[in-house]
Amino acid sequence: MTFDPTIAAIRFGEGLSPELGKPQSVGAMLQLLNEDDVVTRSFPIPTFSSIRPEMYEVARHQRAYRKGRDGANADQLQRELKRARRLFNGRLMQSFPATLSRSIVSPDGFRERLVRFWADHFTVVGKTSLTRLAVPSYIEEAIRPQLTGHFEDLLISAVTHPMMLAYLDQVNSVGPNSKVGQRGDRGLNENLARELLELHTLGVDAVYSQVDVRELAELLTGLSFRLNKGPVFRQDFAEPGVEVILGEEFGADLREREPIHEALRFLARREETANHIARKLAVHFTSDEPDAALVSDLASVFRETRGHLPSIYQALLEHPASWRSYGSKVKPPFDYVVSSLRALSLRSATLHQLKRKKLQALFLSPLASMGQPWSQSPGPDGWPESGAAWITPQGLAARLQWAMSAPSAIFRGLPDPRVFLETTLGPQVTTALSFAAKAAESRREGVGLILASNAFQRR
Repeated sequence: MTFDPTIAAIRFGEGLSPELGKPQSVGAMLQLLNEDDVVTRSFPIPTFSSIRPEMYEVARHQRAYRKGRDGANADQLQRELKRARRLFNGRLMQSFPATLSRSIVSPDGFRERLVRFWADHFTVVGKTSLTRLAVPSYIEEAIRPQLTGHFEDLLISAVTHPMMLAYLDQVNSVGPNSKVGQRGDRGLNENLARELLELHTLGVDAVYSQVDVRELAELLTGLSFRLNKGPVFRQDFAEPGVEVILGEEFGADLREREPIHEALRFLARREETANHIARKLAVHFTSDEPDAALVSDLASVFRETRGHLPSIYQALLEHPASWRSYGSKVKPPFDYVVSSLRALSLRSATLHQLKRKKLQALFLSPLASMGQPWSQSPGPDGWPESGAAWITPQGLAARLQWAMSAPSAIFRGLPDPRVFLETTLGPQVTTALSFAAKAAESRREGVGLILASNAFQRR
């Protein structure tokens, strides 16, 4: 099977839109990746570095309140803390409508899908009140700018980011023979090293030992972060000496980040990493059980180009297997909501005018009920890929409820279901769904039936 504009828009993009044209070729899709990322200016999301001073300010108020909460000015300190938190959280909450808006209006749906794919591959979750809403800022800083480079640069950007270091407890990891480690009150943490090998590079089925995990964990010691300074390398935490990982030596007695970067590049260029990333891409975009030749070809391109991401994307889009088995993938809840709003041509102004309670009722709570709470992945391995993980009784019920109620709550006037069906699914319309659209007693019911249909929920 060859390139199909409708499948390109649905399987590799954010879905069809009556106001945005379908991709016309693989070349056109790849060209968009090379052009200016215009939606980032239209719908800005602050980078993690830009919000760090605000984080520090909130933390300062927290310390002041804890220190003085039993004193005479405790009420004032509490009010100042609440105000600082409200302003900070209010700013970060705008990242949700901004993310939705980008996906709804972008002519480059493939870019938005790639951002989510890599953000999921390098999953982080905010574990404190300061970082709980900061995941989009991590993505904006560590993931999005690296989409069209080499995998090793993306790996370094994500793995050494403060959000990753905090999420996997790397900031508390101390080399046993370091200055701090010799005091005996703090120890080595292997979380980041283990996930680096198992999830980010080699894959769970690759051959490596517990010794490799420990040596990598020792090499990573020293990577840390301070709210008042940003990323830092703590020499007093760093394990001295050489570490041996998969037979290769890294580090020296006096070192900072460069030996760590060398090790990450080494892991990024391994054959196991090429195989692991190739399969993940094929599973995400084509099928839970992807074509073996597709996976093999993607891995070959990865190895030949040292992980040049645009070359890998091109191989994915040009492979015949990528255009077969359409409908075998289930849209995760966020993708499902995005494609619905894109099909309905939701105006970004309407979205940004919604108050926080309305955003909660129309989107955040339904997403959680569908099984995908915003920026709260269940673990370092990210969201599940299999359709069975999403189409559960509770998840399906939540999708149906949202499809039948949310559109009419958002839009003053809904489209004619018969027209909406064609603009939403194009040639993928089934006879049964066409009949249901014509027989619907109201536009609300007809649009809801289309969005709730099996055809719309798959790609």
